Amino acid sequence: MKLYYRKEGNGPAIVIVHGLYGSSDNWVNMGKKLGESHTVFMIDQRNHGRSPFADEHTFNAMKDDLANFFETHHIEKATLLGHSMGGKTAMWFAADYPEKVEKLVIADIAPKNYLIQKKDSQYYLHHNILLAMQELDFSRIKKLNDVDDLLSEKIDDERIRKFLLKNVAKDKKTKQYNWRLNVDVLYDYLDEIISGVNRQWFEDRIPITSYPVIFIRGLRSNYIMDEDIPLIKEIYPEASIVDIPGAGHWLHAEKPNEFMEAVMRCC
Repeated sequence: MKLYYRKEGNGPAIVIVHGLYGSSDNWVNMGKKLGESHTVFMIDQRNHGRSPFADEHTFNAMKDDLANFFETHHIEKATLLGHSMGGKTAMWFAADYPEKVEKLVIADIAPKNYLIQKKDSQYYLHHNILLAMQELDFSRIKKLNDVDDLLSEKIDDERIRKFLLKNVAKDKKTKQYNWRLNVDVLYDYLDEIISGVNRQWFEDRIPITSYPVIFIRGLRSNYIMDEDIPLIKEIYPEASIVDIPGAGHWLHAEKPNEFMEAVMRCC
């Protein structure tokens, strides 16, 4: 699959892989800053942004997309920066292609099965978000604020709604708004998105020490908890954990300066 991407700067390569509902658009400011000393590639994963839609949304497929991207753009080695679902894609790619990885920087996701969590389950959060997106009637939408009004009936969190609104695009021909996300396929593959790239997936690879690994977590997020650190250290014994106080899961948007500082220290 030929992925859409943005490119900034010159120097050693950094490839940024966004998370669920994200796109390269979310990383433009960071890409420009990192581009002062690196060549930065910001991709749109399949079923997101301006990349093609597909009937499959597995981590194996996303890993293969990333491998094809490296080959197409002649990237011999790069620092991989992945957020959330993109962090799992990056971990899975790095496990198969260690020779391609300079450093692995993972933003607010652990290599674990989040379906196991009964309390505050990520599955139910995203299940409800995707249902709300599926049920949105775009024929009722006259302006962008209408999307927010309708989503607010199902999604209370204003921050989540604002993030989702970045995925609304207006068709130039029909003049109708629609999602720039393959919502139905993401819903169908939600189990894998939430559970995949966990300890069992790394069973025959542990310990992984071929490249430096840095995890950056928001301390207001419940995606990387203190109890997850032993699991991270089991898979990546030499991994570093960087905390950003006051940041939630979308830490690069909530605390951009602190997040940028953490990434710059890594890269």
